Amino acid sequence: LGRIVQINVAFSGFARRYDWQTLQKFMGGNLLNTGPHPLDQALQLFGTDIMPEIFCHMDRTTTAGNAEDHVLVILRGKDRPLIHLEISSCKTYSGNLYEVYGTTGGLKGSMTEIEWQYFDPKKSPSPKLILKPLCKPDGTPAFPSDAIEWIKKSWQVPKSQADLFSVISKRFYHMLWRTLAHGAPLEITPEQIRQQVAVIEECQKQNPQIYRKVSIL
Repeated sequence: LGRIVQINVAFSGFARRYDWQTLQKFMGGNLLNTGPHPLDQALQLFGTDIMPEIFCHMDRTTTAGNAEDHVLVILRGKDRPLIHLEISSCKTYSGNLYEVYGTTGGLKGSMTEIEWQYFDPKKSPSPKLILKPLCKPDGTPAFPSDAIEWIKKSWQVPKSQADLFSVISKRFYHMLWRTLAHGAPLEITPEQIRQQVAVIEECQKQNPQIYRKVSIL
């Protein structure tokens, strides 16, 4: 896909929640409940070696509690892709769960299937800049148009792994068992968790209209 410019992750839908997970005193809210899963993915794609610059906006829209149910997080850093993470309970029209913008292609997908396309820069070199106005044969204005030969591919979860939640859960606990029983290195490290907690706390600090006191530890 060339250089990755932006990655969109949207774990959103429409739901009016009124259970304990909407209350701050029970560590509720979309960022702490649903958020750790896509945020972990986003940070893995951003890179866990540095802290990103963070912008976060939170709102309460359909929830009965006092925690947020609409979250937008922007992560950026030098030589890193821009990360656009959305976790909203007021999105009535669902789009792609994942989207990747690249300089030679892109990707879209869900939990169970992914599609991507790209082109070979050697076969489709960058066009040269033209300063003169472009025109159609009849003399009317024209816009640039590239003849790009796209290579298209796709992937789907195998039928044997159709219950993806169970498959992922088993792999997590098997990983933990290997560490506890045999001393295998943790695949999810304390450093990665520390980075994620720091991002969540910064998001809460940036939204004092919802979180007056911030501490999730």
